[in-house]
Amino acid sequence: MRSATQADYHQITECTESYFDRLGDSPLGMGWPNVADAAKRFDVMLDVIRAESPSHTQLLDFGCGAGHLYDHLLRLNRADIEYHGIDLSSRFVETCREKYPGIDFQCVDILESPDCLPNFDYAVINGVFTSKCQMNFEQMFDFVQRITSLLFERANVGIAFNAMSKQVDWERDDLFHLPLDAMAEFVCRELSRHFVIRNDYGLYEYTTYVYRNA
Repeated sequence: MRSATQADYHQITECTESYFDRLGDSPLGMGWPNVADAAKRFDVMLDVIRAESPSHTQLLDFGCGAGHLYDHLLRLNRADIEYHGIDLSSRFVETCREKYPGIDFQCVDILESPDCLPNFDYAVINGVFTSKCQMNFEQMFDFVQRITSLLFERANVGIAFNAMSKQVDWERDDLFHLPLDAMAEFVCRELSRHFVIRNDYGLYEYTTYVYRNA
């Protein structure tokens, strides 16, 4: 299996920036079809945080885009969460820094510079794995495995990520429909046997929570 090259996975950033150019600073500008479903995804991502987590929880938003998860945290008044954002797009990071100058946003390619990745309690990966653009399945799944492995290595508690479901009426060629058995086999083998699959929120995708401990 050929590993994803820089040109391969940079397609995801290029695709998202094209949405941003056309639709602006909104969930639609990140490629989501509507605002309500985007908010639902944010809630599902935040549910990875366990109830017994400390009052000061460090959260890494990997592929933060224009910082809309942080917007959501402000609306929820989640002062217990210390938010950090990372994105491959310098345009998105600059946008975030202009909007929120006191928040930590970094432009980092963690596959090229893994030492730049900090430790944190939780990481969420929302939307980065839903579209494969022009990559084939093997290239995209390789990218998923490399990114989740790096993030889980730095996570004190756990990570959350979503992908398109195979349980749909039809599949779009540019989206990444990840079979549950392939995902579970990788997670058990390389990350942890302590994981939860969320397929209960009414969208054509699922979210996986992976924890270090039960």
